[in-house]
Amino acid sequence: MTSAIDFQKPVEAVKSLIALQTETLTKTVELQKKSGEELVAFFKAEAEKAKSLKTPEEVIKFNTEANTSLYNLLKAQGEAFTSLATEASKSVVAEMQSFGK
Repeated sequence: MTSAIDFQKPVEAVKSLIALQTETLTKTVELQKKSGEELVAFFKAEAEKAKSLKTPEEVIKFNTEANTSLYNLLKAQGEAFTSLATEASKSVVAEMQSFGK
C-alpha cells in the first residue's frame, strides 16, 4: 500500500520562510540606511558646533554633551535593531508553528 506524498505543504513553508527572510532583510537594509544618515547628520551638526568653541571649558562641555548625545543616538539605533530582530524572530516562530497544524 502506497500513499501519495504531499509536497505542497513543505513547498508552501519554504516560500513563506523565504518571504519572511526577504521582508526582514529589506527592513534591515532600510534601518541601516536610516542609521547611517542619522550618524552623518549628527557628526555634521557637531562639527559645526565645534567651530565656535573658544575656551577649554567650552571644549570640555561640548565634548561631554556630544558624547552623551552620540551615546543616546547609538542606544536608540541599537534598540531599533533589537526590536526588528525580535519581531522577525516572533514571525518565524509563528510561521513554523503554523506548519505543524
